[in-house]
Amino acid sequence: MSRQDHYMIDLSRLPIGTHVFEIQLDSDFFASLEKSEILSGDVAAKVVLNLREESYQLNIAVHGTVFVVCDRCLDPMPIDINDEQEIFSDEEDNDQSSMTTHQLDLSWLAYEIVSINIPLVHSHQAGECNKHMELLLQDHLCDEPDPEIDN
Repeated sequence: MSRQDHYMIDLSRLPIGTHVFEIQLDSDFFASLEKSEILSGDVAAKVVLNLREESYQLNIAVHGTVFVVCDRCLDPMPIDINDEQEIFSDEEDNDQSSMTTHQLDLSWLAYEIVSINIPLVHSHQAGECNKHMELLLQDHLCDEPDPEIDN
């Protein structure tokens, strides 16, 4: 069983009721994802699954830190993650004909919650960017207005 399979939950094998899962999204997990803006990180996720006859409810709480590239200096920068989301499902939401064949990928659900907590613009606080890159950026700033824009 691969590490990724550990986070797959087969609903057909679980009894009706409440189940708690704790998973860790670490740097190896983030590195295994293609085209992710997250360079590395360490995020704990607690998943509470309330399984019913024909539906389920998930409460997913994520806490930790991820690293992304700063848009200004291109150095890694930390982003703290602290969020909790609820996900509801019923038989009408499923592509399968019954809940007995449904599987949940808890790592992907937790990753999506982490992703929506990353700001669109990634930049260090003022004065925290790479000093060398800040100097290079200053050299390329234009202090004079562009005459074509004023027309």
